Amino acid sequence: MARVVLPEDSVREVSKVIDGMIAPLFESLSRRDQRNWARVYLNGLVRTAGKKTIRNIAGTGASSVEQSLQQFISKSPWDWNPVRRSLAQHLERTARRPLAWVHRPMVVEKAGDRSVGVGRQFVPQLGRTANCQQAGGIWLASGEASFPVEWTLTLPGPWTGELLRRRAGIPETARSLTPAQDDAVHAVRRMAATWQLQRRPVVMEVAACDLPQSVDSFVLRGIPFVFKVDGSQPVSFAPAGRPKAGPYTVPARELADSLRPQRRAVEWARHGSAEEAVTLLASAPVLAAPGEDGPPAAPPTPLLLVGAWAEDDPLPSEFWLTNIGDRPAAQVFLLARLADRVALDFTETCEAVGIRDFEGRSFRGWHHHATLASVAHAARLLGTRAPSGQAHPLPGRTGLPRPAPRHAHVR
Repeated sequence: MARVVLPEDSVREVSKVIDGMIAPLFESLSRRDQRNWARVYLNGLVRTAGKKTIRNIAGTGASSVEQSLQQFISKSPWDWNPVRRSLAQHLERTARRPLAWVHRPMVVEKAGDRSVGVGRQFVPQLGRTANCQQAGGIWLASGEASFPVEWTLTLPGPWTGELLRRRAGIPETARSLTPAQDDAVHAVRRMAATWQLQRRPVVMEVAACDLPQSVDSFVLRGIPFVFKVDGSQPVSFAPAGRPKAGPYTVPARELADSLRPQRRAVEWARHGSAEEAVTLLASAPVLAAPGEDGPPAAPPTPLLLVGAWAEDDPLPSEFWLTNIGDRPAAQVFLLARLADRVALDFTETCEAVGIRDFEGRSFRGWHHHATLASVAHAARLLGTRAPSGQAHPLPGRTGLPRPAPRHAHVR
């Protein structure tokens, strides 16, 4: 997809936003020259056409600028965590009606084997094995816009060995984790514990093998969640009206299909457009059952299964598990749809400021670049975008009363 070049008036507005962000976001950088190079790099991410490499940002014939940026990004030991925390706190004050934290995986395919974290690995998002980096962003999302504030870089096993760890400057505290679940759950837990942010639901996709641990980890810390799951995910329930029966364990798809008579329609506008969509929803209280090789969850946690049908589709096609029991299914569905908002902003803005473009080999450099690309993403949206299309129920045309309670036992 071609990257949109901003008109000069918009670039000037974004640069003003960047100038206003330097002091509050980069307060942890004690040296003035570091804050200056942060400003240069941020403006380069916004202004530079094509790939946002350090060489392109520095411009032709500016070797001293290139060397200074290379030092600032790849070698300087400044801590990116306070900058990300300050960015999240700033966006909570300035973004319009933030609703949730959304985790989105990111895959960066590579030709060689020198970039930190690169390796041949199966990538669910691609459906194939690729030589790539796998990363994940945690985004603050509303119906109008979304912003990445935290990033994780998955380290395949070889990168935690002494040779590659030393070559890439990987700290001893960095662990080898699975791309989607462990990295994201660990990051959300850290944000909730130390970033002094408002508690909001976390929206993410979770594989069946990781679901019990993810549920337990968030419930233990009081973090609300909406987990997208596969239709084959086993769930346990007790049939309504038969309190002594069960619990039965069936795939989420089978239970949702049995709720077809209880479906209600919700009409909503897709993110980024005025296109209307109709989705049919049904929900039931359940507990997530462990996978075939997983231990039972203890103690069991009450959850809500929400199944969704396209308007003309006889079978449910999407499924979510949530511990948010005090909202109608329609609200849970709209929280889940914030993943579409993030996908749109990732493509239109985050890629445009070069989130995938870092060519360095150091762990520190990758995280510095991702941090600055996140700030540039926020500046570009705050400086150029009026509130745009969002996913929301169309006024007066949506139903979905709160589902009647049923008895359920989940393990």
